Amino acid sequence: MEDRYRLQLMRLSRSLKEKWPLYKQRHDKEILLQDNARPHVAKPVKTYLETLQWEVLPHPPYSPDIAPADFHLFRSLAHGLVDKRFHSFEEAKKWIDSWIASKDMPFFRRGIYILPEKWEKVVASDGQYFK
Repeated sequence: MEDRYRLQLMRLSRSLKEKWPLYKQRHDKEILLQDNARPHVAKPVKTYLETLQWEVLPHPPYSPDIAPADFHLFRSLAHGLVDKRFHSFEEAKKWIDSWIASKDMPFFRRGIYILPEKWEKVVASDGQYFK
């Protein structure tokens, strides 16, 4: 499983270099936020991230309240999938690609900017459930 994740990171690194060549000139490093799922913290993955020199933000044990993809990206995606039926993998992939392309940069930034606020609520709740 970690091999698959490491391959995804390799593709991500290549894509960043291809699609945003000026990024490195404006920013001193890439920052990665990921949860602590076993494939994400496996030794080969950690070693690969060190070779990329990416900063990996510390992340507490999994909590859907603070998993960035769960509370913003996937929640929005799930709303878009209501009543959708796909008859093939290609059809589903095409729809997802189209959905992602329909989102503007502020959509993705918003998810990142509200993350610290979500984290503060989780810490303040002291482990208690909240909405």
